[in-house]
Formats: sequence, C-alpha cells, structure tokens
Amino acid sequence: MNSQLEIIVCQNQEMLKEVADCANEIWHEYFPFLLSKDQIDYMVDKFQSFKAMDEQTRHDHYKYYQVHKDGEMIGYIGLKFEPDRLFLSKLYLKKEARGKHYASDMLEYIFEIAKRQCYQSVYLTCNKHNSNSLAVYEKKGFKKIDEDVTDIGNGYVMDDYIYEYTL
Repeated sequence: MNSQLEIIVCQNQEMLKEVADCANEIWHEYFPFLLSKDQIDYMVDKFQSFKAMDEQTRHDHYKYYQVHKDGEMIGYIGLKFEPDRLFLSKLYLKKEARGKHYASDMLEYIFEIAKRQCYQSVYLTCNKHNSNSLAVYEKKGFKKIDEDVTDIGNGYVMDDYIYEYTL
C-alpha cells in the first residue's frame, strides 16, 4: 500500500461524524452528473448520514474507515462483514485526491482485510452509469457478475451492476 495513506478504523462516534461530513461533501460534489440534488440529499440522509452509519455499525456488521494523507481526511471506506464474503459498501475520495491511484491503494487495503478474515471474495454495487468508478474496479480485477435495480423509497431506485473480486 502507498505509504502516504493512513487508513484508520472509526473507533468512536466523533470519527463516524467526521466520515458522515466527508460523505456529504463528496456526494454533493461528485454525483450531480448522475443524480438529482433531491436524490443525493435523500441518499445521503438514508445511507450516509451519521445516524445511518451509526445504525449500520451497531446492528448491520459495518465498519467505516477514514482515509488520510498528510494528516487530512481525503476519503473513506465502508465495509459490511457478511458470513460468506466482504461487501465493499463505500469507497470515496474527495475531488482533489482522485486520479492519484489512492483508490487502488484503498482496494489493496480492503483485499488484505478480506484475506485476514478468510473471505474468498469482495463484492460491491456501482451505478451502471458511473463509468469512471466502473473502470477503476475493472482495472483492479473486479468482474461483473450481475445487475440489480433496488427501490430505495421516495420514488428513487438504485440501478447498479454487481461486481466481485475473487481473492
């Protein structure tokens, strides 16, 4: 892994609040090309707010990680530890940190976690039209295994590909 990155598991609510703030910033900066502002607001509140993340970590086997470079949080990771494989729920970087291979370093870190937990694979979902992210995952060896349309309420759906990386 790139020695410039420090990846820290969130160990308290303050750290989780910092991740939620980072998520809000990233989602509102990155996703307007793909989603309406109303849908971004809805999805951040439902999935990436402090309340949602706190619930996920307490009851749904999630862990969140802060990603730092030079002492500044530049992104975050969200993982769900399932019985048979690791779900990469979130991998996001702030705008100024993109294009510097940090996502690859973050994925290598995730693969190491999965190996230590004796998982055989890591899987994720990604919007079918998020071509930049899909290209990164494919370059790192993820394979498209399925697709899914999920009703998330309020008239919105997630129209995703499901990708898997075999360890």
